[in-house]
Amino acid sequence: MKRLRNWDNKTWLSSEKYISTFNIFLKSKIKFNRKKVILDMGCGRANIISSLQKKYKFKEKPIGIDIIKNKNIKKNIIFNKIDGISFLKKTKKKFDLIMIKQTIHFFNEKQIKSLLVSAKSKLNKRGNLLIFSLKTNDNQIPCFKKMKLKLKKSLKKDEILFKIIKSNLKNSKESYFNFKVNISKQKYIKMIKNRYISCLLDMSVKDLNFGINELNLKYKDYIKFTDTLKCISYIKN
Repeated sequence: MKRLRNWDNKTWLSSEKYISTFNIFLKSKIKFNRKKVILDMGCGRANIISSLQKKYKFKEKPIGIDIIKNKNIKKNIIFNKIDGISFLKKTKKKFDLIMIKQTIHFFNEKQIKSLLVSAKSKLNKRGNLLIFSLKTNDNQIPCFKKMKLKLKKSLKKDEILFKIIKSNLKNSKESYFNFKVNISKQKYIKMIKNRYISCLLDMSVKDLNFGINELNLKYKDYIKFTDTLKCISYIKN
C-alpha cells in the first residue's frame, strides 16, 4: 500500500482550532501534568503532541512514531521512523498515554491483536490507551461516488477491528470526538488531489479527476460537515 503523507498537511486536521478542540477532548480523558510520558503512534507531523508539549512542558518530551518522516515535523518532540508494533516490542519505556489516531485501518486482525498486547504491556499503572478512528456509520466526510464506495469498504474493516479491540480491552469505553468543518471547495479539492485520506491512495488519476468534477457540481463555494471520530479509551488497572 502507498503511504499516507498529506492527512495533516494544510488541512483542518492541522488547524489551530482543530488541535485545541482535540486537546480539550484529551483533557476529558487524562489529567495532564509535567510528569506524564506520552506516545503518539502514527503521529504524522506531530501537531497534537507538539501542542501538548508547548502547554505542559513535560519533563520527558513526547515520543511520536510514524513510518514516514515528513520534512516539517515538529521539533519539540522525539520522533522515531518505525512502525508501532516494532517500536513497542523494542522500547523499554512505559507510558501514561498511548494514542493511536486514525491508524488502525493499516493493520490486519492479527497485527491489531499483537499491537494491543504490546500497548497494554507498555502502559504505566492507570495509564491510558486511546484509539481513534473515523466514525463507521453515517460518516459525513464529503465524497464523490467512487471515493464513497472505497471509504465504506474501509470503514467496514474498521468495524471488525473495533470489535476485536473492544474484546481485547476489557472495561474499555466508547465516545465520540466531533469537529465542525467549514472549508472552501477549492481547498477541499486540493486535499483530494493530494490524496489526504487512505481510500484515495490507490485510485487512478482518471478516477480522481472524474470525482473532482462530481464534487465541483455537487458543492458551491464552501463545504460544511462534522468530522467525527470514534474513541475507544482503556485505563490499565
